[in-house]
Amino acid sequence: MIMNRKDLNLVALLTTLPNIGPTLAKQLQAVAITTPEQLKSTGSKVAFTAIKKANPHACIQLLYSLQGAIENCAYPQLSPETREDLKQFFRSLL
Repeated sequence: MIMNRKDLNLVALLTTLPNIGPTLAKQLQAVAITTPEQLKSTGSKVAFTAIKKANPHACIQLLYSLQGAIENCAYPQLSPETREDLKQFFRSLL
């Protein structure tokens, strides 16, 4: 996939968030989430569900990464309650 300058700028914008590298930024962009604000307003669960439809192998770490980006922290720093909530959500998708 060849990316134009606008696409590259949007990827760069998303990668300013913790846990969001170029690959995850491209996955977000593919599901029409192109800014940090859009990710925050969409939420990690909805964003993850959209990504998982395109990539059935998306793992729980990706879900944690999205939530960490929303909370502006590295995903290992998510609270145990948040991690448990996300784990239950992930299992519900299996």
